Amino acid sequence: MTEVDIAVVGGGIAGLGAALQAACLGRRCAAFTGGVPGGLLLSIESIQGLPGHPEGIAGYELCPMTQEQAMDAGAQCLPDEAAALVPTGNGWIVRSVAGSERGAEGSVRARCVILAPGSRLRELDVPGEQRLAGKGVSHCASCDAPLLRGRAVAVVGGGDAACQEALTLAAHAAEVHLLVRGAALRAQAVWQARIQAQRKIVCHLQVRVEAILGDATVRALHLSGAHADGMSELAVDAVFVYAGLTPNTAFLDGVAPLDAQGRIIVDATLRSPVRGLLAAGNARAGACGQATGAAADGQAAAWAAHRFLENDAWPG
Repeated sequence: MTEVDIAVVGGGIAGLGAALQAACLGRRCAAFTGGVPGGLLLSIESIQGLPGHPEGIAGYELCPMTQEQAMDAGAQCLPDEAAALVPTGNGWIVRSVAGSERGAEGSVRARCVILAPGSRLRELDVPGEQRLAGKGVSHCASCDAPLLRGRAVAVVGGGDAACQEALTLAAHAAEVHLLVRGAALRAQAVWQARIQAQRKIVCHLQVRVEAILGDATVRALHLSGAHADGMSELAVDAVFVYAGLTPNTAFLDGVAPLDAQGRIIVDATLRSPVRGLLAAGNARAGACGQATGAAADGQAAAWAAHRFLENDAWPG
């Protein structure tokens, strides 16, 4: 069994950033990054707000670069996902999916663990969504936008990701319908301004998708809502769903304290009430939901873990 100072669970920008910072601090670190490190950011074409990248940077560039830096600094990146955490005498054992099947092999023993399991896109849970997945129902505008040149498409959501994907689609599609459940966009001002300036994007507030219609492929959406502009059916050739996030924390139930949304409860230093467990990124309670915030979280959690290993003190 591998023995380290700090184990990191997660291969998104929070987890990779934590592994990089921990290694730079001289700590033995192993990170469970999963098979494809990068998480949800891999489909984002432009991450804004990171110092040194005034024009933004693609997630599929940022995450591999961060992983390479972490490995160069000495972090061990394991291409497997964490399946369970088990407390031990002076720390934790993190069992990977493979390790759970093979016993100790593939598991890591660490004095403390930084939990950065990230989130997955929330589904609409409406008729037609599962049946038409990959047949017009998508979660990656940068992947599918070139195939939709000159067509009408829809994006469901009102946050940063939804706005960014709508802008990506507008470079190819004839028209983009941004369907927002709330009374206003939730995205940062910079994205809202770009949405307003893009004539191809039509923003519909306080509407809900009740069903996705189509036989072999998507042909329309059935909508409801007080401000649906009288529409009950909207003809589109594809729909991109960015209607919120669900944290990947089911494996932590009973191990780390979770709030009502399933996010890990931490204090201002990103330490959970459980000794030796810290959290960073979108899966922690109070996270801003931004890539920049997740990256900062990873660094801050690594520093907090480093200080804990120095003085063995834990709040409470």
